[in-house]
Amino acid sequence: MYLFPRQLLIKHFWTPKQQIDFLDIYHALRKQSHSEIISYLESVIPLISDAGLRWHLTELCSKIQNGTHPAAQDILALRECFCNHPLGINQLQPLQLKALSRAMLLTPYLPPPWLRRRLKTHTTVIHQLDSALAKLGIGQLTTQEVKSACYLRGLNSTHVAEDRCRTWLGEWLKISCSMKETELSLLLHNVVLLSTNYLGTRR
Repeated sequence: MYLFPRQLLIKHFWTPKQQIDFLDIYHALRKQSHSEIISYLESVIPLISDAGLRWHLTELCSKIQNGTHPAAQDILALRECFCNHPLGINQLQPLQLKALSRAMLLTPYLPPPWLRRRLKTHTTVIHQLDSALAKLGIGQLTTQEVKSACYLRGLNSTHVAEDRCRTWLGEWLKISCSMKETELSLLLHNVVLLSTNYLGTRR
């Protein structure tokens, strides 16, 4: 435990410095899948039948690749894309399921049906937590609770000021609380879409 505290001790026993260092390590691991996820989105654009949705997704991918943080309306404009083929959660290909699992800090080394079911479960839980959090109000959360909520949803909040974390979490809740259960694939991808370029967090 002394030699390998990250692997053998739960977070409660980490020192403050270890918490920052270890959360950075975990975020670096999940961030490795970000470019793969965006590339997959680009690859399926020709398969989207609606020309307007193709344009919106092309613009969103371009913004993220160019280092721009997308607005909530840029993401919400794509809800219909993520309901059915090719980006509905039941239509995602195995490679994208693996990449999304890494982005959620879940092991990708399972059969695709298991990955899909687990991603559905985790995304549904986050969506339910978002509804409860929206009713409670972000202002009721402590600094640590806000930072933990942001980290769970994809943002490396260890290096972001509290007020900026609250702003980001507000953006996330605006998107999440506007979604139906059939659109949860977009919420899953939002772990990458909304976090990659926030305040220069992209490395």
